[in-house]
Amino acid sequence: MTASSDDVPMTSRTRKHRILVVDDEPSVLTTYRMILAQNGYDVVPAPSAQEARRVLEGERPDLLLCDLSLGEKESGFEVIDWARRRYPGLPSVLLTGYAGKDITDRAQRLGILVLFKPIEIQEFLETIRAHLSANEHKAASGE
Repeated sequence: MTASSDDVPMTSRTRKHRILVVDDEPSVLTTYRMILAQNGYDVVPAPSAQEARRVLEGERPDLLLCDLSLGEKESGFEVIDWARRRYPGLPSVLLTGYAGKDITDRAQRLGILVLFKPIEIQEFLETIRAHLSANEHKAASGE
């Protein structure tokens, strides 16, 4: 059985890591996009859960960065859950300005990293590099 192109991460030695960033605040989305693009990432912005699903229907990013509160009836957890049902093991980071212990505990149980806003840029970039590197190691070792 062969894998379809939808099941294969977009990463290769000749391609940039592709990161899907989901945030309903335009200025925040633009800021993440600029920071990531300046650091060599291919960024796909999505201003809503609906747009994130549309993107995910067509491609598997290397990493999903999603705001917890999307200003809709859904949270970042629902977006990540939907994405992981389509792409099991998809590395995901939840971004939030406010999260109680229940949120962080839930994220930890689900294997989702949490970054708190305001985000320190160096920590943000180091977390992304580490998460992508760990995922590549898992893929290379067949985990």
